[in-house]
Amino acid sequence: MDTQVKAANQLDELCINTIRTLSMDAVQKANSGHPGTPMALAPLAYVLWDRHLRHNPKNTTWPNRDRFILSNGHASMLLYSMLHLTGYRLTLDDLKNFRQWDSKTPGHPEFHLVPGVETTTGPLGQGCANSVGMAIAERWLEAHFNKDGQKLIDYKIYTFCGDGDMMEGISSEAASVAGHLGLSNLVWFYDNNHITIEGSTDLAFTEDVAKRFEAYHWNVLHISDANDLDAIDKAIKAAQAEKDRPTFVVVNSHIAWGAPNKHDTAGAHGEPLGEDEIKATKKFYGWPEDAHFLVPPEAAKHMGEAVQRGAQLEADWQRLFSQYKRANPELGKQFDAMEKRELPEGWDAKIPVFPADAKGIASRESSGKVENAIAATVPWLLGGSADLAPSTKTLISGEKDFEKGSYGGRNFHFGIREHGMGGILNGMCLSMLRPYGAGFLIFTDYMRGAMRLSAVMDQPVIYIFTHDSIGLGEDGPTHQPIEQMMSLRAMPRMIDLRPADANEVAEAWKFAMREKDRPVFFALSRQALPTFDRTKYAAASGLHKGAYVMADCEGVPEVILVGTGSEVQLCIGAYEQLKGEGVKARVVSMPSWKVYAQQSKEYQDSVFPPKVRARVAVEAGTTLGWREIVGLDGRIVARADFGASAPIKDLMKHFGFTVENVVKEAREAMKQANAAKA
Repeated sequence: MDTQVKAANQLDELCINTIRTLSMDAVQKANSGHPGTPMALAPLAYVLWDRHLRHNPKNTTWPNRDRFILSNGHASMLLYSMLHLTGYRLTLDDLKNFRQWDSKTPGHPEFHLVPGVETTTGPLGQGCANSVGMAIAERWLEAHFNKDGQKLIDYKIYTFCGDGDMMEGISSEAASVAGHLGLSNLVWFYDNNHITIEGSTDLAFTEDVAKRFEAYHWNVLHISDANDLDAIDKAIKAAQAEKDRPTFVVVNSHIAWGAPNKHDTAGAHGEPLGEDEIKATKKFYGWPEDAHFLVPPEAAKHMGEAVQRGAQLEADWQRLFSQYKRANPELGKQFDAMEKRELPEGWDAKIPVFPADAKGIASRESSGKVENAIAATVPWLLGGSADLAPSTKTLISGEKDFEKGSYGGRNFHFGIREHGMGGILNGMCLSMLRPYGAGFLIFTDYMRGAMRLSAVMDQPVIYIFTHDSIGLGEDGPTHQPIEQMMSLRAMPRMIDLRPADANEVAEAWKFAMREKDRPVFFALSRQALPTFDRTKYAAASGLHKGAYVMADCEGVPEVILVGTGSEVQLCIGAYEQLKGEGVKARVVSMPSWKVYAQQSKEYQDSVFPPKVRARVAVEAGTTLGWREIVGLDGRIVARADFGASAPIKDLMKHFGFTVENVVKEAREAMKQANAAKA
């Protein structure tokens, strides 16, 4: 063998074993973690990052960087080792602090917390779906911004995934979308090691995964040995050359490669190897057995060259971007605003003001009108539905569909894949688009895992959920949400918006668009809601406080009626009747529990004076949680059970959602409060 080639091979092996041993040592020091996969995939990570990945360690937000996603996030030490060795702001002390309080190296990769981590992973399959969203975003950005042969946007998305990812349904949903769209900028590396926590994958997983992906219209490649660097290099080059399909690379690996007693065993999956096993493994690698967190100078120097390469790559791009902005000033302005999560000047100028109308309009309908008004001025607002656009009213008028061969379209068709849609939306949002996804509120149960990660990552995804209550009628209890509103309200950082009429819908959209770091969901009605006369009742702009006094009396009220969404009309109806009877009543519209909870105590007390104990809450959902608002003396008009299949009028009457019943409950609340005073 040529001396130069031999030296290069030795340097490669040195770098790979540095990655392996750092991962082993960090897990052992923490006495917690997953060492086996980093040991197995170190050669793959090394070749990808050292020879192919276009990134700048000193600027983790460079827009045209390649994205690397570790979907099997339990193997986090593989990623942390790579980030440290290639010059990111992750020190050796950070590696030593793996899984400890206030560290930059948590058990699973966390976006924002760890420099260079593109998305939070851990729940298996989520990273796979995110990567599809990122690939979609790259294609849309490319179609929208690349002009006159200038490749402002041109990057790849590389994803590591394992057997667990392949078992999770979200990965299949997302892979099906990617294959349909022909996302050739996307590459998944499947770690085919046949081991999970319980043991061999044969216990529950015996399908031919490669054939599955062939059926999804992916380009399927094979690497028979994860230690074969030349085979890895050739596979990556072949994936980069593919122009019509995403690429799925099956990588046959051995978990805990080199560990004499835990090689190819479940024991190496999710627990430290033990000091004796680590010593034996290091001996196998030709590594100093008693050395901990050793980074040989040669490995540090070679892998640290990523800093200089990355700086040059970005400098070249910045020069291109400067030329681009001179030639395309409007598009350059859009790009800068999008990257900063800013809105164009006058973005809300076309949002309609809805006139008072007793018959009204369904909030899903008014939402569609407002969405289109905003989309006309914010080009990077885009999205779609889980096959329900005609029902959710979420199509952008006059815009094309995003499909293979038409990547500039803004209307997306996610198919009946709620969970996949949620994960894809996260990937799009992480790419600085403002995506929305739509469906029926009941089906949030299918996508909750992805929604939760929107909140964990502070990503301002917009979720549009219609058919928000038993008010949808004949479809029955399987389609009628009961507990969904409260369960989503319980999710930290997730903003709930259940507007009462068309003008609250407009304000809800304004609120959502101004959010830069929190996801928002709308709960919208299928049935028409009256548009309130805002010269008579308080302005809908009160939505920005979460709850506001919509109708009031002189002095201190005797009873407070609070409702959300479609039930505010019942509160207003009861208010008018009570007012006619001489009762001093107040109506509070409470479109957002989360936003209201963030207001000052002074404001909260101004809406719900503590001395007013007679309160009635009205919402066509679960009773759970409302006691916090109405107190022990209050009354709750809600559902403690599922709905039923019947016309809306019959359901509402049967379940007590009538003005007459709200009036009755108000009287009971006042009676109970007076009795408590006595």
